Amino acid sequence: MISGHEQRSHSMTEMPASVCPSASPADASGERALVFVARGLTKTYGSGPTAVQALRGVDMEVRAGEFIVLLGASGSGKSTLLNILGGLDHASGGVARWRDHDLTTADDAQLTRYRREHVGFVFQFYNLIPSLTARENVALVTELAAHPMDPAQALALVGLGERLDHFVSQLSGGEQQRVAIARAIAKRPDTLLCDEPTGALDCATGILVLQALEKVNREVGTTVIVITHNAPIAGIADRMMRLADGRIVETVVNARRLEAAVLSW
Repeated sequence: MISGHEQRSHSMTEMPASVCPSASPADASGERALVFVARGLTKTYGSGPTAVQALRGVDMEVRAGEFIVLLGASGSGKSTLLNILGGLDHASGGVARWRDHDLTTADDAQLTRYRREHVGFVFQFYNLIPSLTARENVALVTELAAHPMDPAQALALVGLGERLDHFVSQLSGGEQQRVAIARAIAKRPDTLLCDEPTGALDCATGILVLQALEKVNREVGTTVIVITHNAPIAGIADRMMRLADGRIVETVVNARRLEAAVLSW
């Protein structure tokens, strides 16, 4: 269970070579190592009287192997925060670090390497290629990774070992989202960032997707961050952070994580 906080300060040089999630060392106190630290993180879109402040001084820490849920209504800033942690967007102020590397000062080439080697993304809409099978959709990513999983292994991990050669049109919405998860984990990322992964799914199908994320977190050791507006999903996390008006306004540590199978919404 998570306890204590630690702030580290390092300058960014070159993004490191790919590492496996299980390689995350504990710090001197025996706690799991910090993988993300944000301090005073801000993001403003536009300028002048029409400027929109999406983030207003966010402080947060995430440790290796945690399952985090970022909960909030539309417009609370959760997607903006996820995009900055994933190297898809730049902060306007403050600091965001991945391990000992400053994401806020990284250039585009460094952020591209960071995304390619260390982060897997799962979005609400699956972004699969319809003319390819499940196996082929996953294989597209493994061709770019240094030490990828076999596509069949990644699909088996999310419960699709019998659907390898089905085309996208032959898969249900929940199965398509699990293919997207398999595609994200096949390159063995340190962190899986999930933007409303159940947002387009009914409860029963969404639970299957959450069970796939649980399995990746527990069996592979991947750090998982899920953003959602759906409050019951917070129960499966190690910690829930609630965002409102661009700030983290509440953090809840779950003494015992619920199984996704018992959720309903």
